[in-house]
Amino acid sequence: MHLGIIGFLALATVPCSFYEQLFAALHLPAGLNPITCSKPLELPGAVIEATLVGPTGAPPPKAVKTRPQPDTVPPPPSVPPPKPALEVPKVKTLPPPPEHPDVKDQEKVVAQGLEKAADAVREQEERQRQRQAELDAQAAKRKEEEQRKVEELFAQMDRLSHQVKHLDSKAKQAEQQLRDLENAKDDGLPDLPPAAQRQTGTNGADSGLLGQYMAAIQNAVTQNWLRPDNMPNVPCVVHITQLPGGDVLNVEVDPACPYDEIGRRSVENAVLRAQPLPYKGFESVFRRKIDFIFIPR
Repeated sequence: MHLGIIGFLALATVPCSFYEQLFAALHLPAGLNPITCSKPLELPGAVIEATLVGPTGAPPPKAVKTRPQPDTVPPPPSVPPPKPALEVPKVKTLPPPPEHPDVKDQEKVVAQGLEKAADAVREQEERQRQRQAELDAQAAKRKEEEQRKVEELFAQMDRLSHQVKHLDSKAKQAEQQLRDLENAKDDGLPDLPPAAQRQTGTNGADSGLLGQYMAAIQNAVTQNWLRPDNMPNVPCVVHITQLPGGDVLNVEVDPACPYDEIGRRSVENAVLRAQPLPYKGFESVFRRKIDFIFIPR
């Protein structure tokens, strides 16, 4: 296209007379020449001669001498500058396609592309699975830590509850002892020596060592008992758990005891104050758990 444009421009710069001379030299008919020179208009009739009158026929004006002006414009160069040559852009042509394209290679390339795409999808899914597994592990760890904190909190609450119950039991025991002291009555007996020197019984026929052991415990508890008001003179079964030597581990009044709550606590406190219970001399009949009948005196 560019070559055609350049050729057209070159032909346009050639004068029309060149084409007329060329067709005449080749003896070609002038009607085939696409480019013809325009001829002057020729009218019919004789030539008219005329004399110009007016400004056209006036003599030329006289020349006026003027001072020569220095020519500041440089004269044009004697040799005209060369015209820049038009650069024709080079058109890159693509190689012709093969006559017999290799379909197997194309199928192989397509298969490789599909395999790479499938590998990329699998890698993406594997990364997502790993990320989900990490999130699940973190969630499980947080849940485990929260569960551990909750268990520690409950354990702490249990310890505090146990301490509160223990302190409450101590307070109730101290309060009961104060009430026992306030409600105690003088039985009219002077301060007596330990139970080994003053023994009391139950008017029974058991004079063996076990009977003497029970009587000694009864005597020790009675000496440390503070009788509250409205205390009935009826017996009550008391369960005692002790160690060798007479130290009391636990004391509990039997549920069938006819005493009220104040009377029950007074008997339990009397057993605790009487420890260590009689032991020396009664080793052969010692029992870890004993049930003795407390009789108010």
